[in-house]
Amino acid sequence: MSTSSSPNFDYDLVCIGSGPAGQRAAVQAAKLGEKAAVIEKRQVVGGACLGTGTIPSKTFREAVLAFSHGQSYLHEKELAQSRRPTANQLLSRVHEVIRMEGMVLEDQLSRNDVAMIRGDASFLDPHTLHIVTDREEKCITSDKILIAVGTVPTPPPGVPTDGTMVLNSDGIMMLDHLPKTMAVVGAGVIGIEYASMFADLGVEVTVVDKRHRPLEFLDNEIVDELIHQMRNKNVLFRLTETVAHLEISSGARKRAILQLESGKRLVSDVVLYSVGRLGATEALNLKAVGLEADGRGRLQVNDQFQTSVPHIFAAGDVIGYPSLAATSSEQGRLAACYAFHVPVDLIDDHFPIGIYSIPEISMVGKTEQDLTQSKVPYETGIARYREIARGAIMGDNTGFFKMLFHRDTHCLLGVHAIGTGATELIHVGQAVMGIEDGLGYFLKTVFNYPTLAECYKVAALDAYNKLQH
Repeated sequence: MSTSSSPNFDYDLVCIGSGPAGQRAAVQAAKLGEKAAVIEKRQVVGGACLGTGTIPSKTFREAVLAFSHGQSYLHEKELAQSRRPTANQLLSRVHEVIRMEGMVLEDQLSRNDVAMIRGDASFLDPHTLHIVTDREEKCITSDKILIAVGTVPTPPPGVPTDGTMVLNSDGIMMLDHLPKTMAVVGAGVIGIEYASMFADLGVEVTVVDKRHRPLEFLDNEIVDELIHQMRNKNVLFRLTETVAHLEISSGARKRAILQLESGKRLVSDVVLYSVGRLGATEALNLKAVGLEADGRGRLQVNDQFQTSVPHIFAAGDVIGYPSLAATSSEQGRLAACYAFHVPVDLIDDHFPIGIYSIPEISMVGKTEQDLTQSKVPYETGIARYREIARGAIMGDNTGFFKMLFHRDTHCLLGVHAIGTGATELIHVGQAVMGIEDGLGYFLKTVFNYPTLAECYKVAALDAYNKLQH
């Protein structure tokens, strides 16, 4: 039964954006008996997560691994014709997954009687949205509104992306051929993921970043291992460097020329700019409702995902950290519950982070540098894939796994992994942290053999032995 107090609106909840936050919020509202709708400007439901971000990049990664590890979605005849895949071969799988996942999301919305509205939305007043499509314009009203528009890539300064030589992360999915050389400007999550993928294909990659270290929020030891493995694939890191100027050469074979502030000069077939993302709020006409985004296009919300206008909520990447698809989905669900006064528990602080580089990385909890800075006494437990039978079976002898325990209470404080299956492996540690257990749990628990989960046992025994001294 609907809990809406006003019958004068077209909808009880309208979500602007059909990504993880908007889609989940609309379904949750529908399950509470509310009349819900989702507005999406793209042809495919799922927002940037499905159209250009999470799903395409991770599918692209799997296609790269299929070629580089000799397991392919393609027929053997196609493999025999070329050791180096074409862009079309890699991206064909991406487009197929986008199509299938889009159908799944459309079906979920339809089964829950969520109205799907196509077009660009903007505010006319606090309860009215103006929607524009190629064919028509219309207005709808809603009691509650959720802004879940996500983000767009920060544009490169001075030179527009052309989809051929100068790309942002969205443009990767439109490549018509694989370059021989690539410069990646920005060593954040997206930049490192794509740099490692193209390096795995044999592309000569140079990473440029103004920071001393990439992925500074990760455990230093894990990042060191990632850099080591990427350098083994001929990735060149130009850290503490900034691009001063970018130009495209003339002549028959055009090249991108990057002039660094240090005076160094890089020449590359393709430049990928990955220097952050901006909240996609510019076209929403926020001033009509008395809202204002920050300099990065993001919106501020309280702990119930309300903006300064109480009936307008925001969730997902548009509110900033942690900007993860999984947390965005849960934020959307919680926002819908708060909007209709349904009591819920807060998101657990122990949310996992996954970096889908090659090799992949995952973590939950604190890093060693966090604990050192906070002066928390801790001990480490280490396991290496080369010591785990499953690692040998998979052919991964470089994987590395680490747990951090409080020296006095033995509570689990953090789990860090780099290697095959790291993003799946991390959830065991996440669960143990959630129940506030620690070393004792792993010492008394039997894990399947041979599995990567054995890393927990090996690392726990390593920590136990250290603590005895």
